[in-house]
Amino acid sequence: MQGILKQINRSNGGMPKRAVAHPVMLSEASVEGDRWRNPVFHGGPRKAVLMASAEFIDSLASRGFPVFYGAIGENLTVSGLDPHQWREGQRYRVGQTAVIELTTLRTPCGNLDVYGTAIKAELYDKRCKAGDVTSPHWAHGGFYARVVTPGLITPGDTVVLESEMA
Repeated sequence: MQGILKQINRSNGGMPKRAVAHPVMLSEASVEGDRWRNPVFHGGPRKAVLMASAEFIDSLASRGFPVFYGAIGENLTVSGLDPHQWREGQRYRVGQTAVIELTTLRTPCGNLDVYGTAIKAELYDKRCKAGDVTSPHWAHGGFYARVVTPGLITPGDTVVLESEMA
């Protein structure tokens, strides 16, 4: 599987995250300059970055949700990768050297309520538990990842599935 890094996003804490138009370092901590409002629930080694599907965000916007790339709090907005195929333990190379490993399905929090309460049902089905990929909403809210190999990333970089399990 191969996709494109459409946009890199970061914030000083909370949502939305805003686009970074230039190359930026992806470190074990996150996208350089990214912060979290509540580090008890967000961030840390297993949740260093959130990857989400550009196609799904486009779908939400076309159905009237006031969203854009970065609005749902993702750091990496990718296109060409089907989120229904994302699984814990998959490793993706982003750009030339950075490698991330998917760790946990994102579950929506109250911060998303600014886009209307119905958005949570679009992003997450309560059946989306580890191993239950039958939900039509699997990974629509994104997937958290740890950074295995830091590296410089740039919008437009390829995102390539390198391995299925660590």
